[in-house]
Amino acid sequence: MKDVDNIGSLFSKNGNRVEQSLIWDDIRVFLTVARVGTITKAAEFLGVGVATIARKIERIEAFFGIPLFLRHQAGYRLTVDGAELLEKAKCMEDAANSLLFKADVHSEISGKVRIATTEILATNLIVPNLTSFHKSYPDLTLELITDINTVNLHRHDADLALRIIRPQRGHVTVRQLGVLGFGLYGSVDYLATTALGASGDEYENYRFIGWTDEQSQLPAFKWIEQTLKGRSLSIATTSLAAQLSAVKAGLGLAVLPHFVANEANLISVSSQLGIDQPIWLVIQADLAHSPRIRKVADFLSDVVSLNRDNLLGIQ
Repeated sequence: MKDVDNIGSLFSKNGNRVEQSLIWDDIRVFLTVARVGTITKAAEFLGVGVATIARKIERIEAFFGIPLFLRHQAGYRLTVDGAELLEKAKCMEDAANSLLFKADVHSEISGKVRIATTEILATNLIVPNLTSFHKSYPDLTLELITDINTVNLHRHDADLALRIIRPQRGHVTVRQLGVLGFGLYGSVDYLATTALGASGDEYENYRFIGWTDEQSQLPAFKWIEQTLKGRSLSIATTSLAAQLSAVKAGLGLAVLPHFVANEANLISVSSQLGIDQPIWLVIQADLAHSPRIRKVADFLSDVVSLNRDNLLGIQ
């Protein structure tokens, strides 16, 4: 394979030394086809014709003198050389995005960006870190939408989302930013007055605070249901904030994110429940290169990164 770090180099063709330049747009097409798997989807994503996509793929393969994709009836799959080039192409993409970022540093960033997320992430993670962001971009308005059951990025209900459930479809880009850890927590007073179970069930003497049946798809709901083995909840809610309040009031134990429980000075009964959830940044694909969307996406990425240990419950 040619040295792809030197993509503007000279190479020989048909015995003649020819100067061949590879433009960024060809790399962008290569990256898009690699990600979506077909030239049809790549054409839709980039807003160009299928023939244009095919021509650019042929041009980049001719430049390197190797096949980058295996053509299948179901789509395009990277060859070994293509997979190796992909990592270097991603570096070029990062450099291009960095260049665009620097180009608009002094441009006016204004307007409105709608973020769909959970109430807890909005209240306990995003909002407390917004002060410096707003000082940098005072004309940019953020709308935090926490009613995620009705928010659909594909319908343009929001511009981007911070979620713990990865979307399975839609014209969106998805990137994992971190992990949200969960544990079983109670208040100091409640745990001081409730003894551990004497039988094989260590939780038999504890009351539990949980979710209503409408949230039965949540890992926390399933964990509590398996743990209770038919016993009743102390209280069921449709919001994590209400569960946090109930724990503070001494109504029982609840499955809570570590960073929320630690901020509330609650006591960990079990820190490893096996239900930790990835945190996904989801962006409408057609807005991914908008300067204001990039600014907000970078902000969310930085916030999750800076709070990595706290989110995992590492103190």
